[in-house]
Amino acid sequence: MQSDRPIFIVGCPRSGTTLLQLMTHAHPRIAIPPETRFMVAAYQRRLRFGDLADPICRRELAEWVVGRRQHRFQDLGLDAAEVAREIATGPPTLGSALGIVLRAYAARFGKPRWGDKRPGYFQSADVLLRLFPDAQFVHLIRDGRDCVASLKEMPWHTGNVYSAISVWAEAIDFARYGAPRLPEDSYHELRYEDLTRDPETSLRGLCDFLGEEYDPAMCEPDRVAGVAVPARKTWHKRTHDKVTTTRSGSWKSRLSPQEISLCETVLAERLESFGYELSGAPKAERSQIIAYEHTAAKRKLARAKRVAFDRLVRLREPNPLAARLTSGELELAGIPVPRREQPVPVSGSVSG
Repeated sequence: MQSDRPIFIVGCPRSGTTLLQLMTHAHPRIAIPPETRFMVAAYQRRLRFGDLADPICRRELAEWVVGRRQHRFQDLGLDAAEVAREIATGPPTLGSALGIVLRAYAARFGKPRWGDKRPGYFQSADVLLRLFPDAQFVHLIRDGRDCVASLKEMPWHTGNVYSAISVWAEAIDFARYGAPRLPEDSYHELRYEDLTRDPETSLRGLCDFLGEEYDPAMCEPDRVAGVAVPARKTWHKRTHDKVTTTRSGSWKSRLSPQEISLCETVLAERLESFGYELSGAPKAERSQIIAYEHTAAKRKLARAKRVAFDRLVRLREPNPLAARLTSGELELAGIPVPRREQPVPVSGSVSG
């Protein structure tokens, strides 16, 4: 039986996760949608939805998912009323409700396997495992200096160079310390530089991890960019071009000497541990280092507060959270798994 486990693509923002999303989406059995914004938000609001054993509560949850503009549901090309109906009549768990949306997106392309991509999911791996206990995580890692250089240029990035560096450090620390605590066979990482230099080798390794046959179409992500990348996201315009290595190492011309020094001073050990050579830039000024440490400490404190608050909320959850959609999820829930060769895509869930 072929795998039907959910797939989540994570990484520091601007590490190439959209490229990897398209490569994965080009696989004939897998669909990965444009970024959604309802997954973690729904989890954080789970008490407000009430007891999902009540169909009325499921209907209210469904309307919140498909009707809130901030969720980008409109980017998925789905029939909102039909998806809301499936959520309302589906299994009474939050994971099931959210997974139904992703499953419907896969059905739009006639594919049985689904997942999601959002860089910041590395900060919520525990949440995603509560929602989808059989999930597989794919972590794309890129030279931190390139990520910082690119983040600085994004119209949606409201932070400064210190916060950009902090985000990359957090993503790397997840790879080094968080990933080993994940369930066996649920985590795979690859480097952006290897992926763009030799796509086939990297993608074959990815497919081995996912339990899928490699397909050459995965090396031509530009063919699906028009479908899977919203046109308004102009910062992803390069995804419509052929895979290239030209952006690797572009930090040398995009960062100032002071920014290069700061990156290499505070990220040296992390950079070298993933095979990125240092340029030999002089050590950053003490004032810059202190400013970075202050930013990193504030972010760490905010994370600690979120974790503490979440532990309190868990004590009041009215329902189990785990999805009951895939064979693995059904088995974990003690529900007999239908005998069939592969999951049957949801029918009638899409428009056009």
